[in-house]
Amino acid sequence: MSKVGLDLERIVFIGRTFEEYMAMFSLSSEEMEGKKILDCPAGACSFTSISQQKGLDVTACDIAYYHPGEALANKGEKDLEHAMESVEKAKAQYVFDYFKDVTDLAQHRTRALNDCAADMKQNPERYIPVTLPSLPFESEQFDLILSAHFLFTYGDRLDKVFHLNVIEELLRVAKEEIRIFPLIDLTGNRYEHLDKIVKMLKDQGHEVEEVRVPYEFQRNANTMMKIRKKDKE
Repeated sequence: MSKVGLDLERIVFIGRTFEEYMAMFSLSSEEMEGKKILDCPAGACSFTSISQQKGLDVTACDIAYYHPGEALANKGEKDLEHAMESVEKAKAQYVFDYFKDVTDLAQHRTRALNDCAADMKQNPERYIPVTLPSLPFESEQFDLILSAHFLFTYGDRLDKVFHLNVIEELLRVAKEEIRIFPLIDLTGNRYEHLDKIVKMLKDQGHEVEEVRVPYEFQRNANTMMKIRKKDKE
């Protein structure tokens, strides 16, 4: 593990709610039932926690989970405060439709953090520390993999090779499908190598679809990539 990767100060521990995930990934409860699902990277999202309560089988993984849950919860509270200040200063970059205002946003983020922290304490085995692009899972271990606000988002910091390596590893551990959201970087522009990645995946025989979703907070972040793995011959 690299020391930089594990430095708690370098990790932003913020997450989305279960309801946001359902909208971001255009998910229905029916298509999740009986499936093994991986949230990668999951951060402080409450998707795993609430899914568990609904009898769904979800595993979360993130580099943050190398740190103790209590330290992460404390870090999350500070990160939330800083994030809300940043959103307040740059409101034009966001669409206040799903959220009424910054206060409403803060309440959603706090709920996600609290639900995640409580579940990490109660079900630590569901929260697996990982250092991408490598994953400690069996091939085709998960039916569905969800990946939010990581790939493409940090296109300025993570190069194309890293993106390809992560997607290749997600394909290895996925049995059926991968969904990635959003398809833009932090500036609100479509990820510069997206079309090349889509072509490469299609050339490998996978089905790739860009799907508009019923969720937009960061301006222009309203589509996801759905990759259906090619059937084995």
